[in-house]
Amino acid sequence: MRKRWFLSAVIMLLVLAVGQNAWAFPDTKNDPNEAKINELQKQGVIAGEKDGSFKPQDKLTYAAGVTMLVKGLGLNIDHIKFVKKPEASDSFTKVKDGAWYSDAFIVASLNNLDIDRDVDPAAFMTREQFAHHLFQGMMEKGDYAFIEIFMELKDEADVTPAYMDSIQKLLIAKIAELDKNGKFYPKTAIKRGEAASWLHDAIVFVKENALKPDQGTKPEPFPYTDLKLATKAVNEQIQEVTVTAMAPHPGYGLRIASITFVGDQAYIQVEAVHPDKDRMYPQVITEVKATTYVASAFKPVLQDAGTSSSSNGSGTNGSSAASPAVIETSAQAR
Repeated sequence: MRKRWFLSAVIMLLVLAVGQNAWAFPDTKNDPNEAKINELQKQGVIAGEKDGSFKPQDKLTYAAGVTMLVKGLGLNIDHIKFVKKPEASDSFTKVKDGAWYSDAFIVASLNNLDIDRDVDPAAFMTREQFAHHLFQGMMEKGDYAFIEIFMELKDEADVTPAYMDSIQKLLIAKIAELDKNGKFYPKTAIKRGEAASWLHDAIVFVKENALKPDQGTKPEPFPYTDLKLATKAVNEQIQEVTVTAMAPHPGYGLRIASITFVGDQAYIQVEAVHPDKDRMYPQVITEVKATTYVASAFKPVLQDAGTSSSSNGSGTNGSSAASPAVIETSAQAR
């Protein structure tokens, strides 16, 4: 009887040991992010390398990073209707169709993650790039209330301005942190273990802090990239001002939301015109533009983009601030 009990106890211990090891990478033991890495593995977010290791101290590639973000945040394109199957090459020049990571890039692009069209999947993702894409992915899952404070970075000058807000929000949410010297090291390649830690904490933050429907309405995100402003003289008194951007497909439009005159500058704000949700559009990157006319005495300056209603924007007339300095505004997609 005693022998049978001892044998049962040994078997139970072996089962527990095997169960624990089944969810553990062989090279993450004693890593500061071990528990979070193992949790993401259990959730099926990360699978490690071909040899079964995770390599937490290795630099994170864009291919692995985008895949982690899409899986971890549960991003998808189930709500989008397509007239043809989307391919990674529709949105990216160096992402191969059919590669193990190509579907993740498609989903990321259609969920408004601001990934460069010419990104190399084998390139290493910097800390500021991962922070930016992570925060954008979080915003696709809901809206959140953040404390209005500015976290001081000793290396703030090294941060790409477009990424600062994302970094600030992750620091405020305690998803990312500065080192003991108050530095973020934005241009340094992020390590796989640290990226897993940020993603783990972002997933928890989304679950615990997303506002309920009656707490606020999430505006549709600005879907464009490569926003540019160009001017052309019409005559001595008037100049034509054109704002262009790249949209996910031809269903989108662009219009002038407002023009504010301060001193000798004309601050131009544009807004996206979202496609008709009941129509289908070819998934082809499309240039959209909006044109207005401003007195030559003013210097046009492009402001941050706003949001708009979901009506189809192709050929929509734009609006501008009421001022004699503005002659006419138009918008179109081409």
